[in-house]
Amino acid sequence: MISTVPDVIFKTRVRDESIGGDNPFRWQDVSTDDIFKSKTIVVLALPGAYTPTCSSKHLPGYAAKYQALLDQGVDEVYCLSVNDAFVMFQWSKHLDITTVKMLPDGNGDFTRAMGMLVKKENLGFGSRSWRYSMVVKDKMIVKLFSEPGQIDNCPDDPFTVSDVDTLLDYLKHKN
Repeated sequence: MISTVPDVIFKTRVRDESIGGDNPFRWQDVSTDDIFKSKTIVVLALPGAYTPTCSSKHLPGYAAKYQALLDQGVDEVYCLSVNDAFVMFQWSKHLDITTVKMLPDGNGDFTRAMGMLVKKENLGFGSRSWRYSMVVKDKMIVKLFSEPGQIDNCPDDPFTVSDVDTLLDYLKHKN
């Protein structure tokens, strides 16, 4: 297992009122350093926006306990998926997520370098992220909660250890 987060560039969209019009967003490259350097970050990584477990449990759970995570010394919480910036933005709007930051890994570069890219061709998804969460401090992976049974074309969608309660329990008892 790797001990530091991979160095990649995320292709994001940010609001820029100077653009005007109906779509005041511009592309912005965000590096791993921009997100993780000198900070404590929680990442929840999931197979796909709008998918059942991701939309009903995984992301909403972290959003509901966002403040509790910050209270444990976390600087920010990111939701990562192998989806593009447009899909991630619309999904957060659909779920009314305003706290957790969406992190599009459209090409799967970060996910691949983490060793978490799996085929989900059995569902017509192509390549996606295996479900996991992690605590990262200054780019070092402090704790990784990867769902058991990581394989290509997994017939089910395990969700037993990457939930917010497991991660919060770890943060509360790590000292």
